[in-house]
Amino acid sequence: MQYRSLGRTGLSVSAIGLGTMTWGRQNSEAEGHAQMDAAVDRGINFFDTAEMYAVPPTAESYGKTEEIIGSWFQARGGRDKIVLASKIIGAPAGGFGWIRDGKSRLDRANLFAAVEASLARLKTDYIDLYQIHWPDRVTNRFGARLYSHKPEKDDVSIEETLAALGELVTAGKIRHVGLSNDSPWGVMRFLRAAEVAGLPRVASVQNAYNLLNRTFEQGLSEVSLREDVGLLAYAPLAAGTLSGKYLNGAVPPGSRRAIDHRPSRYATVNADAATGAYLDIARRHGLSPTQMAIAFTLRQPFVTSALIGATTMETLLSNIGSIDVTLSDEVLAEIDAVHERLPDPCP
Repeated sequence: MQYRSLGRTGLSVSAIGLGTMTWGRQNSEAEGHAQMDAAVDRGINFFDTAEMYAVPPTAESYGKTEEIIGSWFQARGGRDKIVLASKIIGAPAGGFGWIRDGKSRLDRANLFAAVEASLARLKTDYIDLYQIHWPDRVTNRFGARLYSHKPEKDDVSIEETLAALGELVTAGKIRHVGLSNDSPWGVMRFLRAAEVAGLPRVASVQNAYNLLNRTFEQGLSEVSLREDVGLLAYAPLAAGTLSGKYLNGAVPPGSRRAIDHRPSRYATVNADAATGAYLDIARRHGLSPTQMAIAFTLRQPFVTSALIGATTMETLLSNIGSIDVTLSDEVLAEIDAVHERLPDPCP
């Protein structure tokens, strides 16, 4: 396993991080425990979760993933050997009525309530990296291509949110803060607020990044590299799309698309064409398509950790094995050629 610095925190995290959102919906508690055991045995020290998980989110699955992680800590010990990340949801745009009566926002009361609830479920006294799952403002996320400027819909200010997070750091309940599904403007405003008011500096941004969505490269990559705010790349397999299992409208039983009522951001025009082209590159070069996709994400200089998840142990171990895959210049040139022809079909 490789390890990389988490921003300017002084923490080192494994280049492959363990995503957990299937535990409590697609995976049982025992399967979640087995995945954590296998990951740790292979050098993974970074777990990422969220109050909202398991996914797809429902009132019944809310908090289940954190509970499974907590029971694993209780059974195994070794909390100090894991860098644990979790998240609070931003202001709900419809739905999530089961989370703080549907009134969650990034103010002090909600942040304190969310952290205390997560700590109880996780059976720990602190969270190493506490992230904002999405901003309290209208911005591009979850597949949106065009920015719609609606400042009248802004909710809690960045300064107010960061001040509350600073209180939680001072109290020792969280160690560091991060963002997720945010923009270059958002990251820079958080950095500015921290500098002006002496508040915690964001350590990372967790956004989607994969062969079907390289939009991070267009603006956030420069912010990431210049400001030491590394990318925690979620969906390096485009929610399983880059395995090829959803080609031509297929929806395998038990897959995420089979159980999630929400439209997939990866079921778009040109998604099949691009996926097929990447699968062809892997086939011709004797590579696993999924390992090629994860290895591509891992090689980017702005990536701190690629977050993998799986519903089967076989898939999990294969994904972890991507750390040992090196892509040739020829493969990389062919990947870039497909990207030039079919750029970012699934932003």
